[in-house]
Amino acid sequence: MNAPKIAIQGIPGSFHHQVGLRYFGSDVEILAFKSFELVAKAVATGAAKFGVMAIENSIAGAILPNYELIDRYELNIRDEYYLSIAHQFMALPGQKVTDINLVASHPMALLQCKTFLAKYPQIEQKDDIDTATVAQRISKQKLKGVAAIASEIAAEIYGLEILSRDIQTVKDNFTRFIILQKEKTETLYVPDKASFKISIKNQPGGLSKLLTMLHEKGLDLSKIQSIPVIDKPWEYAFFMDAEFKNYPAFLEAMERSHHLFGEVKIFGEYMSRKL
Repeated sequence: MNAPKIAIQGIPGSFHHQVGLRYFGSDVEILAFKSFELVAKAVATGAAKFGVMAIENSIAGAILPNYELIDRYELNIRDEYYLSIAHQFMALPGQKVTDINLVASHPMALLQCKTFLAKYPQIEQKDDIDTATVAQRISKQKLKGVAAIASEIAAEIYGLEILSRDIQTVKDNFTRFIILQKEKTETLYVPDKASFKISIKNQPGGLSKLLTMLHEKGLDLSKIQSIPVIDKPWEYAFFMDAEFKNYPAFLEAMERSHHLFGEVKIFGEYMSRKL
């Protein structure tokens, strides 16, 4: 039996790589892509059975474009996974932080380490596609004076020295990842969390009425993000995550949302894994 193919954004040593191995085990084939869109496309076309995608961070907030990718590629959320994020400041061995004049990493990683980086205004900050990719480049090209912000595993894989440990601003730093697949699956359990989209028609107080109804049905919204509906001026789609104790009440809330407010699209029903 062939090992399942798992699409991730990044390379070995990235946080997506860690989640892929922790969630699925080592007996998988990891397909590395440069962008989240390529991950979504791989799952949508069947090139990968599953995808791993970061969706929000406890410090930096939601990655809004990824919600749009899930919607556009008609993907389903199978599960979620919370990973404790520890960022390390690393470079070629034999250097000190004061020797560094450029640091590169994924923009979310740079944002999560802004307090540490503010101590060194002389160090230029540069956005890159992935944390581990920068570590790999420094190692391959023997780049002195350049640092990466990446995981401890990335430092081990690419032979870099950690100059400063755990530099994230908030030490209790978690990223929520979602596990994606093309098809919907029947579960053997009753879910207590769901991700969905509701498009609200242009009506006074529409959002307030919607939120009141969801609350009355026992839905605890843990995330709400809005984007305009491109082909419908003054209408908005709201991406939401909700936890609930009564699954039938959740289904009734979705039915009422469709009847009273507009289009409803459920991306996934699963168990909350929040730590």
